Amino acid sequence: MSAAPTWTISGVRAAIQARKISARELAGEFYARIERRNPELNAYLTLSPERAFAQADRVDAAIARGDDLPPLAGVPIAIKDVISTQGIRTTCASKILETYVPPYDATAVERLERAGAVFLGKTNCDEFAMGGSNENSAYGPVRNPHDPGRVPGGSSGGSAAAVAAGLAVAALGTDTGGSIRQPGSFCGIPGLMPTYGRVSRYGLIAFASSLDKIGPLAGSVADATAVLAVIAGHDENDSTSAPVPVPSYAAEIEKPVEGLRIGVPEDYFGAGLDPEVKQKVLSGIALLERLGCRRVPLRMPHTDYAIATYYILATAEASSNLARYDGVRYGLRVPGATLTEMYRQTRERGFGPEVKCRIMLGTYALSAGYYDAYYLRAQSVRTLIARDFADAFQKVDAIITPTAPTAAFRLGEKTSDPLQMYLADIYTVTGSLAGVPGISVPCGKTETGLPVGMQIFGSHFNEGCVLQIAHAFEQAGGSSI
Repeated sequence: MSAAPTWTISGVRAAIQARKISARELAGEFYARIERRNPELNAYLTLSPERAFAQADRVDAAIARGDDLPPLAGVPIAIKDVISTQGIRTTCASKILETYVPPYDATAVERLERAGAVFLGKTNCDEFAMGGSNENSAYGPVRNPHDPGRVPGGSSGGSAAAVAAGLAVAALGTDTGGSIRQPGSFCGIPGLMPTYGRVSRYGLIAFASSLDKIGPLAGSVADATAVLAVIAGHDENDSTSAPVPVPSYAAEIEKPVEGLRIGVPEDYFGAGLDPEVKQKVLSGIALLERLGCRRVPLRMPHTDYAIATYYILATAEASSNLARYDGVRYGLRVPGATLTEMYRQTRERGFGPEVKCRIMLGTYALSAGYYDAYYLRAQSVRTLIARDFADAFQKVDAIITPTAPTAAFRLGEKTSDPLQMYLADIYTVTGSLAGVPGISVPCGKTETGLPVGMQIFGSHFNEGCVLQIAHAFEQAGGSSI
């Protein structure tokens, strides 16, 4: 079983400011932890000690000068390996980018560095973020710190496992259909998906451009809030980044939740939901009611179509985005007698089975004769799902659901049944399609000690309300229900 993370962002700042530990010493402590535990968990693919110690030394120099510290000064952070980091290998957990080193930092990474964060390294994930178990990595699966025989969730499984095992204080993940929230649920930590457009995607290596979002995983809601406050905000380098003011999330989470209306959609509590998970989430809702929230029953009638809609749209966008990996410009190149043969051999050897499957599905959905029947129809259903959320938020302030239908499943348990694997995302893809913010917060454990997650959705750009409810729930002991 994993130990809970012992360092928090506020704890790091206080210890460094009081000179109880230097930022360099703290980075060294985390590298020692990684050396001990990572061989078992496989959470990190690439470590970046040179950059980390340089960042730590800048924090220590600021302390020596008596400067005011930035918000994440000295905080050891991990970065999912689909986010560009200048000078640090970024593989997307794929053989096709095995030796790729980006020449620039993603905007989210830049903002973390300006805030004083220390980058420990790049975390393992499903290849190109395509998967819900972290078993699709070209470099081996990540193991769940609570039970190494089980998956950590995906695709941000390495980030979730690193934080849950105390190998980072916080981490960046990405969420396309549940890839932050589901690993957060399986590993027993908060995982936040911001509103689409709240955090810049500049420097994020694309899977599905209308769905991909960067967000934090952390040991507490307060720590996830602190990271979001740094990375959120408009970025002129990203045309999908929204010019919407960023509130003080630190102030938002301290507001009382009494009187807030929480919607409970019956569509998320039907067949396929594990009884233990259902009971834990219902107990979580009861706790929120005791805190003064008002429960409102909801119907979200297009929920049943979400998985089919998501896997048409996401694969279509993937087939388009991954066309750039052709052996010509960067990444792996396998020579061939002709240009076409070079393309074919490069992609055959460079991509894993799940990525190939999704490229083929997406290409089929976009092909002549099928575009209207699949892609356009899926776009129409996506609009209906978004309307379900818009209608719900006319009646409630937040929506509460399970994060996943089960706790973490065993390694290899679903690899031979893609449909069962895809259904693990059944409660998360809806919010992804609607573009709303959502968080998974720990909501007790099963009888066998596996974490359960409760999901909280908010309206567009209302991360403050989502975090406010999550923080109140956590402070009231929700994680040990």
